Amino acid sequence: MVEPNYEDKNRFLYPRDRYHGKFQPNNLVFNANLQEFTQKVNYIVNLETAGKLSPEIAFGQIEALWK
Repeated sequence: MVEPNYEDKNRFLYPRDRYHGKFQPNNLVFNANLQEFTQKVNYIVNLETAGKLSPEIAFGQIEALWK
């Protein structure tokens, strides 16, 4: 039996790209926050598309993330 590789699972569920730009701490933090935001929006949109969330609830959750 093969044991699950949690690192691979986390990389699949929470993908991160490298930062390609001039290195400044503010840019790096912004990039990390933007990637996290897009990942959460992606989950909400997929739940709405699958019919698990209503469009109104999905919009409200995305709006709350934005704020």
